[in-house]
Amino acid sequence: MDSLRAHLLLASPRLPDPNFFRTVVLMIQHDDDGAFGVVLNRPSDFTISEIWEKVGEEPCDSLEPINLGGPVEGPLMAVHADASCSESEILPGVYLATQKDYLNQLVHQKTQPFRIFSGYAGWAGGQLESEMEAGGWLTTPATFDYIFGTDEDLWKTVARDIGNVILFHDHRVKHVPNDPRMN
Repeated sequence: MDSLRAHLLLASPRLPDPNFFRTVVLMIQHDDDGAFGVVLNRPSDFTISEIWEKVGEEPCDSLEPINLGGPVEGPLMAVHADASCSESEILPGVYLATQKDYLNQLVHQKTQPFRIFSGYAGWAGGQLESEMEAGGWLTTPATFDYIFGTDEDLWKTVARDIGNVILFHDHRVKHVPNDPRMN
């Protein structure tokens, strides 16, 4: 089994679980015992500032949304670019933090990108592999831009990029016109 750590999972229309309809999941861990990641494109209706009033020791002024990381309840987590707050490195320059002191430091700084997640997506050993064999997920390596970009429709962008890899690389297509009627 090849690890999907530091990859994105793109939910395909074949995936029957409604929790993952049109989601893009950043894989944080994947091994024989199971996998977990966070959904990148599910912002909540709550801002970090609103949540920090309840969980933080001092208020913060971040108007960024708390992201719904997945259907499994868990601690608040941050995916971020500040090495000084790293508990583990997901991919070069992108880190994970769950410790309260690190989260507090991240939400009060303005220089490094970060995203806060409530909940996560998790799979038991072999479960994700079964879903992939059934055509439920497509994969691509994660990048800094996918994780921290401001793309309004990340699912569509990642789907297009995966499609381009299939067309251009796997099938050696040299050019696809913007307007298919021009073929």
